[in-house]
Amino acid sequence: MASALLCLGVLVVLGGCGGAAESSQPTPNAAAKDKRHRLEAVKADCMKQKGFKYVAYVPPERPESDEELKRASGDYQAMRKYSAKYGFGVFAEFAYPEERKRQAGEGKEAEKDPNFAIQGKLSEAQAGAYRKASDACVKVAAKQVLGKDVKSDTDFYDAINKALERARTATLDSDPKLVELAAGMAACLRGKGYPIGTTTPSAMSGRGFKVFLDQSDSLSRKQRDDVPDVAPPVKDGEARMVYPPQLSVAEARPYLDKEIKAALDDLECGKDFYPVYSPKEKAVAQQVNDEFGM
Repeated sequence: MASALLCLGVLVVLGGCGGAAESSQPTPNAAAKDKRHRLEAVKADCMKQKGFKYVAYVPPERPESDEELKRASGDYQAMRKYSAKYGFGVFAEFAYPEERKRQAGEGKEAEKDPNFAIQGKLSEAQAGAYRKASDACVKVAAKQVLGKDVKSDTDFYDAINKALERARTATLDSDPKLVELAAGMAACLRGKGYPIGTTTPSAMSGRGFKVFLDQSDSLSRKQRDDVPDVAPPVKDGEARMVYPPQLSVAEARPYLDKEIKAALDDLECGKDFYPVYSPKEKAVAQQVNDEFGM
């Protein structure tokens, strides 16, 4: 079974999902790092009390490259270089399989979470009990360390997404300059024949990526018989489950070519918008991640 990806949700908060509107992973400050370590320590102690082994683990930070820092600042040339090869970062995953394998290998090397191996040795019944205990312990840790009420792991990340939405609305979507720039970007894209719905700054930033992620998910759902053909509606602040399709390089290339053209048009129309929006969006994400110890 093909794996599912959580996007337009958790990954958007924590790392971004690529493209002209790519959000760079904010670097946690000292206070956030301390919260993260305390969250893990409390969870590990709680799991031990419930009879389960859990290793307090915080993955090592991956420093941002110069190119990533430039894109996060809204640098036109850096964003154009990325968009010309990867589009919004959706179908490139299938068009460049060797890069995907290399990145997956780097990820495994950088994030050797021992808890995956622990869970992998459990029976189905034990795994269910483990997940139930984990949810209970996340609830304990979030309350003790952050003073926040959550019900489970999923609820914890939903809370982050909701906090990010509130922060974007309050800080970005109400910024007069960004509103003006977003409206100009929308008018430009309409002139190029793109359908535009909501024109808030945050919506314009994520518009292109969402269009092609929806297309990728729709392709996957048509290939599978274990998920609905149409994605169910998602409540505000909840992470949406999306599924990657099975595509060969040859099959993926036409989709990527269309995505690249759209991403370059998006960037041209947003060349005044992104340098103002991107740094502010990164600061908002930083603030939310710091609040939750991420």
